[in-house]
Amino acid sequence: MSSSWGERIKLSIFGGSHTEAIGVNLEGLPAGEAVDWEEVLAQMARRAPGQDPTATTRREADEPRVLCGLLEGVTTGAPLCAIIENTNQRSKDYSQLKVLPRPGHADYTAFVKYGGHNDVRGGGHFSGRLTAPLVFAGALARQMLARRGVTVASHVAAIAGVKDRAFDPENPSPALLERLSREYFPVIDPAVKEAMREEIERARMDRDSVGGVVECVIAGLPVGAGDPMFGGAENKIASLVFGIPAAKGVEFGVGFGAAELRGSENNDPFYVDGSGQIRTRGNRAGGILGGITNGMPLIFRTAFKPTPSISREQDTVDLRAHADSKLTVTGRHDPCIVPRAAAAVEAAACVAALELLAQSGML
Repeated sequence: MSSSWGERIKLSIFGGSHTEAIGVNLEGLPAGEAVDWEEVLAQMARRAPGQDPTATTRREADEPRVLCGLLEGVTTGAPLCAIIENTNQRSKDYSQLKVLPRPGHADYTAFVKYGGHNDVRGGGHFSGRLTAPLVFAGALARQMLARRGVTVASHVAAIAGVKDRAFDPENPSPALLERLSREYFPVIDPAVKEAMREEIERARMDRDSVGGVVECVIAGLPVGAGDPMFGGAENKIASLVFGIPAAKGVEFGVGFGAAELRGSENNDPFYVDGSGQIRTRGNRAGGILGGITNGMPLIFRTAFKPTPSISREQDTVDLRAHADSKLTVTGRHDPCIVPRAAAAVEAAACVAALELLAQSGML
């Protein structure tokens, strides 16, 4: 089992939902980078459980403890390792899942791949809990990007059919990006949040769950980051975003919508702006051409499926008896993970952007 990513900025995540701790090891971070710990904790709080009716009631402090790689608040250049203790587990809630796999979850595939030795408690290494160390890594990367003029933010673009306004694809407001990057359940239009909450609550009362979409923007990336073919900016970002449990689709710019356009409609015409910079009118490409950033805001969206752990009775199989069976999931689960996933998507974008800059000699 490998949970490592990256070539220049190497990320490795370890632990499970109900193990003693979870954590992350980061290699390749530049030395001499000051870390604002309060800003790190602010990002961790955006993903933390138990703070909103739309999320699981499990409560975790989610305060990382750095073991090495940081000295007096500054990166040393050595591998940076941090752990986050798990303190609020209820492992007994998962005892039946050893033989009754949850539909829509990795219980069955992991059982087969690892010969029944997989840790099913809270989903083990497949749990959304593992996004906590990812958010920590993203919080560090975010500060390094900010010093280089790069800003990352996201918003909940849709939940159960309720949609927020989209980012301005050409000139997203810096003030808006700053606001969103600090919020739990970030939305551009505050009026839609209550409607989204109502859909989540309706699903929860039905003992069900809902999914949604997170839209993310990386503003300020210079022209020239990324490579064609297999090293493209899309490839790097998508490969890390798909490490977030429940992520089922990623699209850049207009994404699948481009398939319905003519070339004359989809192309973004070039022009020279008032400051002498080459820009495009429109940004249907999402800031990437040929796998290489073009200087426009890099915009992508991630689709998240409904949480598979629901308390309705579902059809499954008994792996021991090799027969059809029924399952009712107990425990504490999010009726919608999308609000908390926004912080994880941003974190993935931050780490991927740092990797793109490092690979292109821009870090």
